Amino acid sequence: MLKRYNINYQIVLLSFVLACLPFFFPNDFYYEIAILAILNAIICIGLNLLMGYAGQVSLGHGAFAGLGAYISVVLATNYEFSPMSSILISIIFMACFAFVISKPILKLKGHYLAMGTLGIGIIINIILNSEDEITGGADGMSVAEFSIFGYVFEESIQWYILCASLLVVIIWAFNNLIDSPFGRLLRSIHDSEKAAGSVGINVPHYKSYVFVISVIIATVAGSFYAFFSGYISPEEASFTHSIELVVMVVFGGLGRVYGAVFGAVILTVLPQLLTALEEYETLVFGGIIIFVMIFMPKGIASIWDYFMDKKDKEKSLVKN
Repeated sequence: MLKRYNINYQIVLLSFVLACLPFFFPNDFYYEIAILAILNAIICIGLNLLMGYAGQVSLGHGAFAGLGAYISVVLATNYEFSPMSSILISIIFMACFAFVISKPILKLKGHYLAMGTLGIGIIINIILNSEDEITGGADGMSVAEFSIFGYVFEESIQWYILCASLLVVIIWAFNNLIDSPFGRLLRSIHDSEKAAGSVGINVPHYKSYVFVISVIIATVAGSFYAFFSGYISPEEASFTHSIELVVMVVFGGLGRVYGAVFGAVILTVLPQLLTALEEYETLVFGGIIIFVMIFMPKGIASIWDYFMDKKDKEKSLVKN
């Protein structure tokens, strides 16, 4: 009961912070960075479910998000589907695609699995670059305006509210998922696949299930970003983007929903704060990541553990 109360408290606090942030945004540039950080956080939550709870490494999630976004954009722009219909079709296609490739790919383990997802990501990126007539090739393509039931999203504040609301809903859903029997199954698979299988858990089935969920989340976030920016290019499905997402998850803390959020927000906003350093920007950015990984190997979210452990020790001393 107490744990459920804490989760609800965190959701309320997050909602309050997200509601207050726009009052500190002087122009649209700040909204753009905030929306990008939120959408990256959404992708990272799904990727963290795959990596932190199911123990499966993916170096292709940037490509999955990009492919899902392209399907939505092409249907809405070239074939005049409504944006929500195009996203729904994209979700169905990417779910089927993820399910099919998960069967052979998730039989691999460790760095072999990482290389397998990397290979699929590279193939997707090559296809998006080469199919000029459909995707616009390396130059990309413009995107139709986004609307829901006739309500057109034109202002940055509208997009911010939509993406922030989606983030809150996804965090709430994943908190409940992780605390459910399904979440406990995932943790058992992460700890030892052999032990999980020995007690009757269908390990391949659950690994595929989680992979599909993470790809669907990436598809939704990628599609929203494409419609928001009004432009999409194969860069959205690049290997670099996939690596960035993995770094965000590890930087924030594997196996923690809010760790994925912190990692995505920090690593999205930090480069903007370091632009004043000019040619030293990349050097300092890399140094910060290395520093965190050395002294906080469990990610930024481990800071919370430190304070909680310290608080527990103080309580035990008081009782004694």
